[in-house]
Amino acid sequence: MQFLTDLISSINGIVWGPLMLLLILGTGLYLMAGLSFMPLRRISYSFKLLWRGRKKQGEGDIAPFNALMTSLSATIGTGNIAGVATAIFLGGPGALFWMWCTALVGMATKYAEAVLAVKYREVDSSGCHIGGPMFYIKNGLKSRWAWLGTCFAIFGAIAGFGIGNTIQANSVADVINDTFAVPHIVTGIIMAILAAMVLIGGIKRIANVAGKLVPFMAVAYVVAGLFILIINIETLPHTFSLIFTHAFTPIAATGGFAGAAVWAAIRFGVARGIFSNEAGLGSAPIAHAAAATNNPVQQGSIAMLGTFIDTLIICSITGLVIISSGVWTQGETGASLSSAAFESALPGVGSYIVTIGLSIFAFTTILGWSFYSEKCVEYLIGERGIKPFRVLWILAVPVGATANLEFIWLVADTLNALMALPNLIALILLSPVVFTLTKQHFKKQGVSD
Repeated sequence: MQFLTDLISSINGIVWGPLMLLLILGTGLYLMAGLSFMPLRRISYSFKLLWRGRKKQGEGDIAPFNALMTSLSATIGTGNIAGVATAIFLGGPGALFWMWCTALVGMATKYAEAVLAVKYREVDSSGCHIGGPMFYIKNGLKSRWAWLGTCFAIFGAIAGFGIGNTIQANSVADVINDTFAVPHIVTGIIMAILAAMVLIGGIKRIANVAGKLVPFMAVAYVVAGLFILIINIETLPHTFSLIFTHAFTPIAATGGFAGAAVWAAIRFGVARGIFSNEAGLGSAPIAHAAAATNNPVQQGSIAMLGTFIDTLIICSITGLVIISSGVWTQGETGASLSSAAFESALPGVGSYIVTIGLSIFAFTTILGWSFYSEKCVEYLIGERGIKPFRVLWILAVPVGATANLEFIWLVADTLNALMALPNLIALILLSPVVFTLTKQHFKKQGVSD
């Protein structure tokens, strides 16, 4: 077992090393430049489409708005609370700056993923629209690239049980046990039952639940965070000074903080940013492929808001609260650090905000990722695999809530990186399609792209 752990650790160090981070950021920069920075210039256009997208606008299974909410249900999870805290603990305040940079270029990546997902999606024998990297590799590239789609589906099917299921369940069980002293197994069973009630209804029920739960919890969390930042308003100039200064200069050890080099700020900021918003991993386009729309560019414009909301809003709130509170120097990490930051500003209330927020965010991640992995399984073995998959997915929740997940986390983290490789290759090869569709769309609108 130790040999296997060491082997996967070595692979993890390679696949999440400098080359992978450069590939993800480089692909985002390339797409952003090829789109003439359209994702940044037309963000107001995207929000208008999102508001109109509450109703179906073409062929598909769920409203464009609910497609984004399903995507956000999978991305807004432990990464927004525990992941941000870990990045700051390991990389210092400067890590938040690099998370922002990852999100900005990631908007172009997420846009391109959704455009291709709608462009090359299929309809299965049940009449459901299915798509994602495996389908735009299969239908958009030549047959010699088909193996890449199969690789993505294999990695996505397995990785989901880690990053999208057991790890989320374990995080919820831990934080609820710490706050309310509820046994891990009780939390796991309750979450499994709730998940089963939703998953039986497939993508439509997942989307309906996500469409209501995600906006409510995201707004509540942001409002609570903004309230704390108002309380700490006198510390905000120093907070931003720390963020921008230590994005480019090392930070010395202080208190329980071990210190961090610039490379650590970049590495952990980029890695945790990608973990949070999943731009480049290829997961979100699976949800956007189900959107009821006939316009790939419009769905892509809505999809890129996922990265904006996830990282530039929610992760920023967590990071600013942690840094402005000063507790990031006390040696805490993960959800404990976030909880301590909220508690320092709102004694007796702050820890409950983090506990409830993390629980709901993680639960919706379990729902969203169930759909992603299910579609990967369907791609590999057909619709006959859907029901057995759902049973295994539900059973994995209480197992994850009670298990020691260090090894599972390592495997899932490695598979996430392996998911990204075929997806990024496809995005680069199919980028001319994205650029052409974008130009054509905005030309019809009477404006330049």
